[in-house]
Amino acid sequence: MEKQPYNLIFAGVGGQGNVIASKLTALAAVDAGLKVTVGETFGASQRGGTVMSHVRVFQGDKLVGPLIPRGRAHLIIGFEPLDTLRILLAYGSRHTKVIVNDRPVYPLNVLAGDAEYPDVDKMISTMSEMVEDLKVVKATDLAFQAGSALATNIVMVGALAGLNCLAIPTGKFEAVIANFFKPQFKDMNIRAFKLGMKAVRE
Repeated sequence: MEKQPYNLIFAGVGGQGNVIASKLTALAAVDAGLKVTVGETFGASQRGGTVMSHVRVFQGDKLVGPLIPRGRAHLIIGFEPLDTLRILLAYGSRHTKVIVNDRPVYPLNVLAGDAEYPDVDKMISTMSEMVEDLKVVKATDLAFQAGSALATNIVMVGALAGLNCLAIPTGKFEAVIANFFKPQFKDMNIRAFKLGMKAVRE
């Protein structure tokens, strides 16, 4: 791994499945012989509020706290553009890498007509100027292609695996995904994972 610990933040809103994505990543890391701490913070998740999962992957016996200090994220996996930008401003630095799904999830005040959602292209441009590397993934579209929009989070896990920033073989991710879901959903989620991985490598 490039850093010890390697600090990842999965950022999304309630219902996007980023907690499952962080859990799958942690399980794959453990299966690969690495150590992991996981911490989660929840906004008003049932009302579309921010849900943020901290995953810290490391080797050795040094104790590592579950929450990443501000400004110390190495990689942010953003399931939605606006929340990704918010988390980047708080936890990112010039050396942070970002994977972001380009599909917005509109907050209640936007849906009610009380506020405007920022321009997605401008947010992505702003983020690209702030960080070392930014990958935009059409994760929701790829999830539909795999079989269901509910697999968006697995597309994002595939994108993470495609970056090769963690010492986790692809097979470990696939095995964890196959064991996590019911048999009837296994193939769809493996397809979603592979599409996410392919998206960042291209």
